[in-house]
Amino acid sequence: MSPTYDVINPATEKIVTTIEHFDLEATDAAIAKAAKAFETWRSVTPADRGAMLRRFAAVVASHKEELAALEIANSGHTRGNALWEVDNVVNVLTYYSAAPERLFGKQIPVAGGVDITFKEPLGVVGVIVPWNFPMPIAGWGFAPALAAGNTVVLKPAEYTPLTAIKLGEYALEAGLPEGVFNVLPGKGSIVGNRFVTHPAVRKVVFTGSTVVGKAIMAGCADQVKRVTLELGGKSSNIIFADADVAKAAASAPGSVFDNAGQDCCARTRILVERSVFDTFMEHFEVAVKKFRVEDPSLATADMGPLISRKQFDAVQTFLDEPVAFTGSAPSGPGFWMPPTVLMPKNTQARSWREEVFGPVVSVMAFDGEAQGIEMANDSEYGLSGSIWTRDVGRALRVSRAIETGNLSVNSNSSVRYSTPFGGFKQSGLGRELGPDALDSFTEVKNVFISND
Repeated sequence: MSPTYDVINPATEKIVTTIEHFDLEATDAAIAKAAKAFETWRSVTPADRGAMLRRFAAVVASHKEELAALEIANSGHTRGNALWEVDNVVNVLTYYSAAPERLFGKQIPVAGGVDITFKEPLGVVGVIVPWNFPMPIAGWGFAPALAAGNTVVLKPAEYTPLTAIKLGEYALEAGLPEGVFNVLPGKGSIVGNRFVTHPAVRKVVFTGSTVVGKAIMAGCADQVKRVTLELGGKSSNIIFADADVAKAAASAPGSVFDNAGQDCCARTRILVERSVFDTFMEHFEVAVKKFRVEDPSLATADMGPLISRKQFDAVQTFLDEPVAFTGSAPSGPGFWMPPTVLMPKNTQARSWREEVFGPVVSVMAFDGEAQGIEMANDSEYGLSGSIWTRDVGRALRVSRAIETGNLSVNSNSSVRYSTPFGGFKQSGLGRELGPDALDSFTEVKNVFISND
């Protein structure tokens, strides 16, 4: 008998449904099916592959309300976020539907003949998806992989499998051949680990914790298997004295408390130039207390619950530092926690150095540009961040100096499907989204043709 798992609604703590998990035998069968499908999928004409991906996008779009409702119930995401997440899957599929006909090689001038390159698919790609953004992050992996001619086996997180299972059904409805896109709910120790060890899986895409990412990277080394890793973050939100401080403060809650802070791009370290620190904190307190934490199905909700009791308990351990102020949250069933603002005593404080993955932010003052850069870079992570200043020169200097993969100036935007996304240092390896992602799903083949 297959193992089963009860999917819990984090806002009510009630069982949404029970699903069957893939065991090792079922995982191997799915990988074999994907490897067989690769033999023909790689030969589908670029135009036809692109057309299928566009149909896939259209089917997903036609089920927008159904998918959003599933994500609200399964993940506790707000209605606004869940609708955006469906749109993101549609947009990513549409963007990469243009890729098959644009996977250009090169003609390189050489003596004695013609030299050309081709971008060849890898084979079966294993995509391991986290529970914090189940739909978008799945799409970031499977859309470019399919566009480049690979087949996909996708493992959703144990907590949040429901939208991934639906996306697998919609792929078939859109006309993708059997075996091209396969969804395998199950435990990471069984399904995810098999992606690492199975020789037919030629690449693993993983989003999750840095600890697990390191283990996956080490495991893939045995077969020299390609990896893309999007790991932890401890991003900085740097507010200079010449910035629009009121605007920076008003937008700061969304930059860290969105999705209950369960976001590797969350700006969990706010650095404020000392001369405007008090002004910023006054505006920030007003904004935090306006941030609506409520039933995520309501259109007015800014934030829902944490994903699980385990995550709630882990976040609570960070609350032994001075609290500046908090917002509000519902009481009763559900993994609710108010937005919380800490003022750690120094940069060695645990909340300043470790990824919290909950609605907790730490605020600290800095003196001058050089110290702000030094404090921002004093981290093993480097995924995202924001810089607030009206000085264009400073914006450029600080942007170049900050050791992170994605930065916004006078904004807290982290992700656009048409631009590359990924981290520096221990925040990851490789790039997702935009034109750069396709390089991670293809090998360059060089062919020399002699004139003789």
